[in-house]
Amino acid sequence: MIQSMTGFGRDEHIGEIKAVTVEIKSVNHRYNEIQVKMPRKYTYLEERVRRYVSAALSRGKVDVFIKVEERADSDKAMNIDKQMAVKYHNKIRELAEELNIPMDLGVTALIQMPGVLALDEADDEMEAVWTEIQPAVDGAVNQLLAMRKIEGEKLSSDFKERLIYLETLRQQLLERSPAVVVNYRERLRARIKELLEAETVDENRIAVETALFADRASINEELVRLDSHIHQFRSMLKEKQAVGRKLDFLCQEMNREVNTTGSKANDLEITHIVVEMKSELEKLREQVQNVE
Repeated sequence: MIQSMTGFGRDEHIGEIKAVTVEIKSVNHRYNEIQVKMPRKYTYLEERVRRYVSAALSRGKVDVFIKVEERADSDKAMNIDKQMAVKYHNKIRELAEELNIPMDLGVTALIQMPGVLALDEADDEMEAVWTEIQPAVDGAVNQLLAMRKIEGEKLSSDFKERLIYLETLRQQLLERSPAVVVNYRERLRARIKELLEAETVDENRIAVETALFADRASINEELVRLDSHIHQFRSMLKEKQAVGRKLDFLCQEMNREVNTTGSKANDLEITHIVVEMKSELEKLREQVQNVE
């Protein structure tokens, strides 16, 4: 069953020392592009998160937002980066003097500046941190996949309806095709008769010219290939792996057959059918862009 590339997932995990919230959203993209945003002190885990999410998703532009908070009852030593605090204080004072406004910066506001107040985080705790982040990542990914699956089912239903309509239009082309040759023969006979001003015309000549036209204007091969592409498309909707690129390729091939059909058949009714098919194929391809 196909999956959409659009989805959203969110999960929370309250660990022994950390409370973690993870949100993941994805949209359609040609490749698998994953961006991770998390607190600066945990950036050493970004690549690990990226690989972890990438293993579950084949395509799409994915944004992962991770919020990590220390639990109030966690036993961690607090550190204040005094040098960083002094830098903030000096810069804010310079700005106040330059703008000629009072400097109103208390200690409470100062320690809330990024990088001023921190908790001890030993290097050997990397695995412990990942252990508390991973469950929330798992939950968000699973929710994302569930939504992408639901969206994929909707896309699949839409595709099936459009394929049925394309088959109906293809059948109309098949039924109309023989009439094109018959109409050409009659027009040719009338034209020759008019030019020669004769009661009778050379039927052998008519037959030869009609045969040449029928060969040039035949759309049977295009319709056979179109039928094959439609069947392949329908079959791919049942596959479990990502088929978005394959479906996009099939849309291009179907459009090529329809264009060739329109250029070969010298008939107004066929032209109308071809225009309708091209419009339907364009809608189909737009939807395919959302398939993983």
